[in-house]
Amino acid sequence: MADMSRLENINPAVYSKSNVRSAAPTDWDDDVYDPIDAREVFELVCDIQDPEHPLTLEQLNVVSESLCYADDEKGVVRVQFTPTIPHCSMAALIGLSIRLKLLHTLPPRFKVSVEITPGSHVSEAAVNKQLADKERVAAALENPHLLAAISKCLKPTLL
Repeated sequence: MADMSRLENINPAVYSKSNVRSAAPTDWDDDVYDPIDAREVFELVCDIQDPEHPLTLEQLNVVSESLCYADDEKGVVRVQFTPTIPHCSMAALIGLSIRLKLLHTLPPRFKVSVEITPGSHVSEAAVNKQLADKERVAAALENPHLLAAISKCLKPTLL
């Protein structure tokens, strides 16, 4: 757990988990094409851990299904996320974690876009520019300390 004296948001609001989609009989049938939709994208990112708290991005309402978009035919996925405070220094790390999770789990035909929800962060334009720049993302992922922090966020939790 993070050092309490260094936390930016000492007491964040915690939200309940959304309803999990029920599995359909065809979900396990490889002969049935199942297009990727916003709910599936949300389910991929909702369990990412917050870098400061032992909570998921869903529990902190940083990600929500309403801010996820997917167009299977066009191969486009977009996720907007809302930091818990407007001056959150972890926004880029959260965005990188979301982007990396999507790039590793979605088929390569998808163009992935990750952005801060408009008006929710003081450095929104700068962070969005960093997250949209493939070369800057690749360079960030070569930094061992940053990659370790992202890996910690992506580590699965036991229920």
